[in-house]
Amino acid sequence: MSVEETENQAANAPAESGSAIPPEELARLSDDIVSALKTVYDPEIPADIFELGLIYKIDIDDNRFVKIDMTLTAPGCPVAGEMPIWVENAVSMVEGVSGAEAIMTFDPPWTPDRMSEEAKIAVGWY
Repeated sequence: MSVEETENQAANAPAESGSAIPPEELARLSDDIVSALKTVYDPEIPADIFELGLIYKIDIDDNRFVKIDMTLTAPGCPVAGEMPIWVENAVSMVEGVSGAEAIMTFDPPWTPDRMSEEAKIAVGWY
């Protein structure tokens, strides 16, 4: 099961097709993974990484291992080495998840257009 990059932030939640995981369990896992991602914050920005649009793709395989393609607001971010670990730890704590891997990418580069309205309000852009 895969979620491809989209312009619509809400669409970043995992999709529910093509998985051997029962649909009800997949929906719960998806919601719980997004909730876990929303507990991880960029320490320099008062918004979580999901609402900031730093999550590009979430894959849940049939063994319930989660791979997350993510980015940072800038390649030189001071927490570039730590944030993927924070993401892996948060997602690994979700009940039913067997493990997690955060994969850093800068293609495409992050822009403020990826931010949700909630994140823009949190940083004072509205």
